This record gives sequence, structure tokens and C-alpha cells, in this order.
Amino acid sequence: MNAPPQVDRPNMTDAEWQARCDLAALYRITDMYGWTDTIDTHMSVRIPGEPSCFLINNYGDLFHEITASSLVKMDIDGNVYSKDGKFNAAGFTIHSGVYKARPDANCVMHTHTRAGAGVSVLKKGLRPITQDALSVYDDLVYHEYGMPTSQEECDALGVTCQHGNSVVLRNHGLLTVGATIPGALRRMYMLERACEVEVIARGLDEEPAPIDPEVIRQYGERAKQQRANPGYGLTYWNAALRQIEGKGDDWRQ
Repeated sequence: MNAPPQVDRPNMTDAEWQARCDLAALYRITDMYGWTDTIDTHMSVRIPGEPSCFLINNYGDLFHEITASSLVKMDIDGNVYSKDGKFNAAGFTIHSGVYKARPDANCVMHTHTRAGAGVSVLKKGLRPITQDALSVYDDLVYHEYGMPTSQEECDALGVTCQHGNSVVLRNHGLLTVGATIPGALRRMYMLERACEVEVIARGLDEEPAPIDPEVIRQYGERAKQQRANPGYGLTYWNAALRQIEGKGDDWRQ
């Protein structure tokens, strides 16, 4: 990839700047995949070496406008360290709740796509009827809808995310958690794909072909091993970086 432009970043570690570049890239990738909801929804990353602090989008920016320097630095108690930074209140509730409950989590993604929101309103939710679904099915949990900006919801979401990293937020959308940005992105990609096919399948006048329960179990074991690899999602991440770099607009500034 081309060398990023030089940016003046006083009082910022190299690790924070790299996290900013990676998160800005994640927003651009999210935009490329068509997962945006204008200025709503949000992704975050925990700052290396500062476990109580994370980066999130400046509320009001479109995802294709986000750059490394435009991201807002805040902590899990709601303190903002970026000058003139604005954040989505519901976004703070979601991301702080996960980071408080999951010390191992370093990236959180949240979407409102039509497919994800569509599955979120279904009582039975996502079924193990596709290969995409089997990639996340053993790690899938459901979170009941609560008041988005309340402390109660913050705490409840933290509890839910202690039981899985691919989350259907009932009557709302989707959420994924990862130890890395590539890992969280890969989970979201597979979860979104599974929801897309689920919605299509429910609109057809035929029951889906079942997958043998033993195959579901075996696939789940393999998927679990893949997700446990520290490099999970990295190949796909690098491919997506090449795609957004090809657009010619640099997010690393």
C-alpha cells in the first residue's frame, strides 16, 4: 500500500495513531459494503495501552468522510478528550457497555442494515440454514431491546456480550465484538450475509433445505477454531484495504 501522508499528532502515541488509521479504514469499508445508516450506527476501537479509552466517529460525519484525525477519543465513563468532539449517546452506551464487561474486546461494530434489522424483529431469529450462518451460529446471542441511552441498557448489553461475539439486537440491528478490527469485521460480514439470505428465504413459498445437525456441530467446531486464531479475518481485511485504497481517497490523515 502507498505510504500515508505525514500528519502532525502531538501528545499521541504511535499505537493510538495506528488505531485511528485502522478504525477510519473500517468506516470506509463499512461505507463500501453499504452498511451505513447515513450518520447513524458506529464502530469503535480500544486504544492500545489505554484500556479505559476508545475511539469512535465524530457524530455527524458520513462514513466516507471519516479520517484518522477526525475520530473522537473518549473513555468508558463518558469523558471526551478530543477537541470539539461529538459522539452519539446511544453509541456511547453500546461501546462502553461492551468494553467494561469484556477486557478482551478491542473492537465493536454496530449496524442497522435492512437485512440485520429484518432478522432482529423475528421471534425465531437466524436459523442454521446456510454456510454463512454456520460461521457464526455457535457464537450467536440475542439481546432484548432496551432504552438505548440508559445505564441499565449499558450494563445489560455488557452481560449479553459475555456470552457471544455475534449479537442480534432485538428490534434494532446487529453487533459484533472482536479482539481485533479484522476479527470484528469478519464476524459482521458473515452475520450480515447470513441475515440477507435468511430474509430472502423467508420470502419464498418453500421450507429451506435442512442441514444435518451433526454437520452443524462439526462446522461450528471448525468455525470456533478459526475465530480463535489471532489472525482471524486478516486476509479479508487486507483485501478490503486494497479496495478502499483504489478509490484514491486517503483516510490516514
